[in-house]
Amino acid sequence: MSDVSKVIAVFGAGTGLGVSVARRFGREGFRVALVARRKDRLDALVARLADEGVEAAAFPADLSNPAVAPALVDAIRDHFGRIDVVEYAPIAGDQSFTPATALDAATLEKLSRLFLLTPVEVFRAVLPEMTERGDGALLMTTGYSAVRPMPHLSGVGPVMSAARNYLHSLNGELADKGVYAGTLSVAAMITGSEAAEAVEAGSGPLAGGRHRRDARRRQAHGRRRGRTRRALLGHVHQARPRRAGPPRRAAARLRRMTTGHS
Repeated sequence: MSDVSKVIAVFGAGTGLGVSVARRFGREGFRVALVARRKDRLDALVARLADEGVEAAAFPADLSNPAVAPALVDAIRDHFGRIDVVEYAPIAGDQSFTPATALDAATLEKLSRLFLLTPVEVFRAVLPEMTERGDGALLMTTGYSAVRPMPHLSGVGPVMSAARNYLHSLNGELADKGVYAGTLSVAAMITGSEAAEAVEAGSGPLAGGRHRRDARRRQAHGRRRGRTRRALLGHVHQARPRRAGPPRRAAARLRRMTTGHS
């Protein structure tokens, strides 16, 4: 299988980070599996990538249902023959922040399905192949609230924080097996992306008052130091570094792409 090009599966493939990840890995010779709920958008992304010389295929699925993960991974593997990298970064129109004082079990249960339970099932489904091969990468993109809790911005943050905890533990357990696991925590959204559209529609996460002012100050500071691109990257949080093998390079590609470096 060494002469077969590698495959990245992008779960939550949208018009912002998802297609950017697909494009960046495609330039490295990866074939791309695109997973999201809406088939029409996926087909449009497949066509766009094909115009750029990237082989891609669409796999429509509802990622809020963890039970679909095993069959979904099997379908991707049946189509491409392998999975080398997983990037999990879903967008949900109803992932709005909730004040901690108003948070209840029903809200956490709903968010957990998309941002904790499904990624666990996806990673479980691909791990045997990666550990047998001794190579692979499991990546998950979260919001900044997964790293730094803030007043009035609860809900999705605690769930993503749990996923981040899981991936850090997973990385330590896979350290001697050639498989990397890590997270990227992003503090803002790209203008025109699906996440930004959700905010503009009033259904997505939107900080207010002091938090907006703090974000503007951080962005201005980043511009002065030449670090601001189309999106403000808050922090890149990854698990314990180790040798710079293929999984580490895969994670590095994702970080460079997000910060605007090729």
